[in-house]
Amino acid sequence: MTRGYLALAIAAGAVFALTLGARQSLALFISAINSHTAIGYATISLAFGIQQLMWGVAQPVAGALSDRWGARRVMIGGALLMAASIAVIPLLTSAWALMVVLGVLVAAGAGSGGPAQLASAVSRWVPDAKRSMANGIINAGGSFGQFTLVPLAQLAIGLAGWQPALVLLGLTGLLAIPLLLYVTADPPATPQHAQAGTLRQAVRGAFSDRSYLLLTAGFFTCGFHVAFIATHLPGVVALCLLPPEVGAWSLAVIGLFNIFGSLWVGKHVQTRRMKLALAGIYFARALIILVFFFAPKTPTTFLLFAAGIGFTYLSTVPPTIGLVAKLHGARYMATLFGIVMLSHQVGGFLGAWLGGKAFEATGSYDWMWWADIALCLFAAAVHLPIREARPRPLPAAA
Repeated sequence: MTRGYLALAIAAGAVFALTLGARQSLALFISAINSHTAIGYATISLAFGIQQLMWGVAQPVAGALSDRWGARRVMIGGALLMAASIAVIPLLTSAWALMVVLGVLVAAGAGSGGPAQLASAVSRWVPDAKRSMANGIINAGGSFGQFTLVPLAQLAIGLAGWQPALVLLGLTGLLAIPLLLYVTADPPATPQHAQAGTLRQAVRGAFSDRSYLLLTAGFFTCGFHVAFIATHLPGVVALCLLPPEVGAWSLAVIGLFNIFGSLWVGKHVQTRRMKLALAGIYFARALIILVFFFAPKTPTTFLLFAAGIGFTYLSTVPPTIGLVAKLHGARYMATLFGIVMLSHQVGGFLGAWLGGKAFEATGSYDWMWWADIALCLFAAAVHLPIREARPRPLPAAA
């Protein structure tokens, strides 16, 4: 193979930067959409919850379509759909339109260029020993998008207003298309792919594997945290009577530190037991949330929380992808990891939606933070019974 895996991973990471950064930036527009439409905070939170769920649904569907007919048309079509859907949000005036466009169409477009698709496209060029590092780079790209696009979106809102800012955000998504043309070039066939069996056999085998099911259950927790924090952290900031810029910069710092976390995990997890890395990440996250809950809510507290939670935020993705490949091979990774991502996004739906319901019912987010801590401990425990072979030591350098 002549293509460098590093260049492919960076290009795929740039695609994920655009799709994830655009999706994460949409939380900044909740207040403006509510003021413009008078739909209600809980209803808008439901639309964001549907988006989380549909982003998960889109990934195994897009993965199956790509595994069957090739990734290029699926992923480029998704980029076009995401860009157009974000750009028309200012025209929406009803709850059902918001559910369809923000909840379904944006998610379907972004899901076609999600981590399952990108990791699968790159994995077919990457040797096994480098796969976790490549996945770490892709995941770090998504975090870089959050770090850059969220404050830029906040700046655009301040300079041009929320409606032009949404149009600009949608147009930004079109930058993914030339990158996708590079990432989705078809690799030569390999014996591994030729012997992988059918997609139906791969899915049936995964659902009969207890370790795969435990991994899928644990990833639910990650989605709950990510969606709750991404959607409602600006609301937590407002509840603490702090400027909205604190929320935007907190989301950006989460993205920045997740770059470090993703690259660190991607580099080190290949030679370690991935299930133990995942258990440790979730336990650390529980401690970080517990400290934040009791700490005084100042701008410094929010930024320190963002740094800590950011290091663990999506650093779960490289070892999760790695475990899927370990358990069931790389041939149908887009579909099999897409199914795991669906569990993640079911959690995301509940995190986004219940955050709004909790605030309307109690005027605070306290019980959501306690739910976060409990789910972290559950996820840390559920990974331990996974049957993972010990990694082989790397050969000594000559």
